[in-house]
Amino acid sequence: MERNQETICAIATAQGGAIGVIRVSGPEAITVTGRIFKPASGDLPFEERQPNTVTFGRIYDGDALVDEVLVTLFRAPHSYTGEDSTEISCHGSAYILQRVMQLLLENGCRMAHPGEYTQRAFLNGKMDLSQAEAVADLIASSSAATHRLAMNQMRGGFSKELAELRSKLLHFISMIELELDFSEEDVEFADRQALYVLSDEIEKVISRLANSFHVGNVLKNGVPVAIVGETNAGKSTLLNVLLNEEKAIVSDIHGTTRDVIEDAVNIGGVTFRFIDTAGIRDTRDIVENLGIERTFQKMRQAEIVLWIIDALDTEKQILQCSKKVLPHCEGKHVIVIFNKADAIDEVRKASLESLFQNQLSHSLISADSFSRQSVLRQSADMLFISAKHRVGICRLEEMLVSAIQLPMITPNDVIVTNVRHYEALTNALEAIHRVQDGLKSQIPNDLLGQDVKEVIFHLSDIIGEVTNDMVLQNIFRNFCIGK
Repeated sequence: MERNQETICAIATAQGGAIGVIRVSGPEAITVTGRIFKPASGDLPFEERQPNTVTFGRIYDGDALVDEVLVTLFRAPHSYTGEDSTEISCHGSAYILQRVMQLLLENGCRMAHPGEYTQRAFLNGKMDLSQAEAVADLIASSSAATHRLAMNQMRGGFSKELAELRSKLLHFISMIELELDFSEEDVEFADRQALYVLSDEIEKVISRLANSFHVGNVLKNGVPVAIVGETNAGKSTLLNVLLNEEKAIVSDIHGTTRDVIEDAVNIGGVTFRFIDTAGIRDTRDIVENLGIERTFQKMRQAEIVLWIIDALDTEKQILQCSKKVLPHCEGKHVIVIFNKADAIDEVRKASLESLFQNQLSHSLISADSFSRQSVLRQSADMLFISAKHRVGICRLEEMLVSAIQLPMITPNDVIVTNVRHYEALTNALEAIHRVQDGLKSQIPNDLLGQDVKEVIFHLSDIIGEVTNDMVLQNIFRNFCIGK
């Protein structure tokens, strides 16, 4: 992707604040800013002032005063983008911000595209692509964990580990290619045993990084939790209580929820995505049946299933519902919640508990079939609550957090959170497996070298050394304007 020589500008702060910041970057950034900004003191023009300084002054439109501002000046390459840059801090009035933007556009700037500042930082060598992507993750971080992961990646923790792998692989390939250059002389520069040890070491690192994606994805996007059960069991009421807002319509009429309702909340430092689903029942309503089918689909996608049961239902009703719910709970952590517990006595609770332990728990799929990697402890729990009166909700939140077996993450841990990175690591892992197999079977050096180059290619793709323009455009267009 070619470096753009245009000077760009954009509002970098959200509307409604007391202060607004406008960023200007490009070869004419300082000159353009100087055309509309006059320092309040000193005879030195703005264009001649020292870098990394803040100057108080006024923005003028001709002779008309627009605002009193602070302007920070950065000279290339010591700026976020690596270009000459200024940042204008003015009052947060929408009128003032738009007026200053209009003046910048009239004096030679153009509006920045989404993510263009970070894109220029990448193109100018201020950061690699994985660090640039971490900027978007940092802006979108919604918990301490996601913030910590984004900060670590933005500081280059991920890039450093990949750079070390690439360095070892480049030495690996140089030895092989050196042997190819002297193939007629039957000279061996690469110790095959040492190469096998190195490939094994690299395979372990790539496997660890790829396997960390499940944890990273949970931290970044939240744990999907499906709230399921029969109609009028209290699913929507529970969703509203967990979210602490009236997100779903609550009614005594059966079949009120006909589509999924989804929202996220942070509990104990972990983001949970709660999905309220259509009530499970036999119905001839076509639309409601479509909603029930989506319920089963969301159950299959969820990590945790909250199965809500009306505590006033008969044992026959509960067992009939279990035949519909449990087949979709394979590999899930199930929390069976008996709602409306304030309307039953202790004898009824004991009866329901016995029913759950002796009948329902035996229907759950054994842990042996739960082969995929997960951060969940597969099992089933039971809880009595009253969603309407918020009884037992704190205990439910504790059970949700305890169901997640997240490892202790330190600031130096490298956790993969990006799907693009995960795909590249998976491809690199397949290539390094071919290298290992090739060393065992003693394939020719040229074929072995090709597999090594493929590993290097996929690792380089993560940090942006071989990424094409279309991939870059897809990455940066998802950024906000001004970043």
